[in-house]
Amino acid sequence: MFTKLLDALKATRRTIVFTEGTDARILEAASRLLKEDLMDVILIGNADAVKKAAADGGFDVAKATVVDPASYDGFEEMVSTMVALRKGKMTEEECRAALAKGNYFGTMLVKMGKADALLGGATYSTADTVRPALQLIKTKPGANLVSSCFILFRTGKDGQPEKYCMGDCAINIAYTDRLDKDGNVAVSAAQQLAEVAVESARTAEFFGIEPKVALLSFSTKGSGKGATVGLSQEATKLAQALAPEYAIDGEMQFDAAVSPTVGQLKFPGSKVAGYANTFIFPCIEAGNIGYKIAQRLGGFEAYGPILQGLNAPINDLSRGCNAEEVYKMAIITAGMA
Repeated sequence: MFTKLLDALKATRRTIVFTEGTDARILEAASRLLKEDLMDVILIGNADAVKKAAADGGFDVAKATVVDPASYDGFEEMVSTMVALRKGKMTEEECRAALAKGNYFGTMLVKMGKADALLGGATYSTADTVRPALQLIKTKPGANLVSSCFILFRTGKDGQPEKYCMGDCAINIAYTDRLDKDGNVAVSAAQQLAEVAVESARTAEFFGIEPKVALLSFSTKGSGKGATVGLSQEATKLAQALAPEYAIDGEMQFDAAVSPTVGQLKFPGSKVAGYANTFIFPCIEAGNIGYKIAQRLGGFEAYGPILQGLNAPINDLSRGCNAEEVYKMAIITAGMA
């Protein structure tokens, strides 16, 4: 699972910034990353507070760089840069107040080239991790939205690895048409879902999965009507046109996506039905429930949410994460740089 990422980190030194430098889980993961010499680490927080928290937990983070927004030498430059980036949407004082917080400060370190990647969310909400990224890092060229996926991994009964990708399970609550100032559709709901499908395929490929992408529904090939069926159907066509190099098909039910017998019965001739490994959900309810069922009942390790569509690697942690998850997500995040 991590061989490619570890090789990349050994080949090119990366720096990761953690927005919550006094959190015990962050410190434990950071101490391990430093001990294994996998990357350089920046911890955001008051130096005395970070040192005390590390000592209390018995974590060696002496090789980490601790940066306190309150005493950072480049703070005024950072404020000016943020004011320019926000283009009148935030005043200087609002930017100054925002940068006093670890989530904004850490994101600006990435934006200004002081770090290659950021990992946050141990105590911040997903929104508080994504918002600074959208405002400062922004979406990459051609991207209309930020989305997320989870990589699911377990060792099968035959001893071989099983890897799947599921998106979007954390960011986009629902897909609705975006209108311009004149009331015309600027980016349709189907375009957004198609983009999630293609970005998830690319993420899956990055993790060594040859993507076979199924846009999921309660309907297979028009067997059902209403709700999000039309959305999945149209998104499938758009995704196929957007990335013809990938095997993408839909709409289909989950059993048709994973069972060759059911898949070829319900969707004969599809190159994806029955063999899918990258699953695209039509709404966040289905996605979030789906990956957690796989994690808790299927025994899969779930890595994510991995954010897609940004100009730099910014990833979010679950507030219920443990140090092992932080460690692995740090490798993923830095490896994506």
